Amino acid sequence: MMKPIVHGLEAQYGEKIQFTYLDVDDPATAELRQTLRFRGQPQFLLLDGQGNILQQWFGFVAGSDFEAVFTGLAP
Repeated sequence: MMKPIVHGLEAQYGEKIQFTYLDVDDPATAELRQTLRFRGQPQFLLLDGQGNILQQWFGFVAGSDFEAVFTGLAP
């Protein structure tokens, strides 16, 4: 249900924001999930360039909720 929203945002903001997807079934992402304190799907995190969590969302999120945060970011 979130896929079209997230991919639409990636198309719109992809030049300013790097979108990275973690496969919860891939053991190779286990360490990163633990570092980010991944709780379950769907979970979305906005990180700064140093890896600090600026914002996080859980469950269904409206595209406008993401955009409200994205538009407030410095260029």
